[in-house]
Amino acid sequence: MNQWLLLDSGPGQPAHNMALDEALLEASPRLGRPVLRFYGWTGSAATFGFSQKYVEIERLTRLRPLIRRPTGGGLVPHDADWTYSLIIPPAHPWYDLAAVETYRRTHEWLQAAWTRLNIATTLAPAVRRVAPGQCFMGAEQFDLLWQDQKIAGAAQRRTRTGLLVQGSLQPQPDRTARTEWQQAMCAVGGERFGINWLSFTPDLPLRERAGQLASGKYTQPAYNQRR
Repeated sequence: MNQWLLLDSGPGQPAHNMALDEALLEASPRLGRPVLRFYGWTGSAATFGFSQKYVEIERLTRLRPLIRRPTGGGLVPHDADWTYSLIIPPAHPWYDLAAVETYRRTHEWLQAAWTRLNIATTLAPAVRRVAPGQCFMGAEQFDLLWQDQKIAGAAQRRTRTGLLVQGSLQPQPDRTARTEWQQAMCAVGGERFGINWLSFTPDLPLRERAGQLASGKYTQPAYNQRR
């Protein structure tokens, strides 16, 4: 059976949110199944791509803290967005997809979820540069658009332990409840990809590793301001 793990983390501290994604990526071979994680934020923050320069990012937003993501991409404000992650183990067919194909497939999934909620969206046909380095200024090919405005983007990282996709939807295009969107994502996953969802709670080793990464990496200026 095509079984995926479903994790709804609820609101989390910014550093913990990034740490748990990295811990899930490290644990992906042990977990043996893809994970879809929904999560929120305990307060305003911003994340930025692994390769971006901190001194450039800090001038672009007043949101704090600024956390360097384990994935690429640009500056993402987390003050009104809905966030999710996909963690794919190396043995799963999605792991072998080209990055552009993973991006397209993920946003087609989002688009189908919004269609299920009677909200019409489109995928960006091409790159549209407005402010380089800022994820929601302009659009990349296959970003999700609502009324020609980007509302969803994602960043990726592929390692020997798995594939991590971190996505942000902001803001919601109407008064649709977050829970309705999450339910639509799960329903589309079942219909389109044949996914059978298994509720998932991180075990003690995973929680401990996330705690180590949060305190020893994602809260540390030495990491966030490393370049």
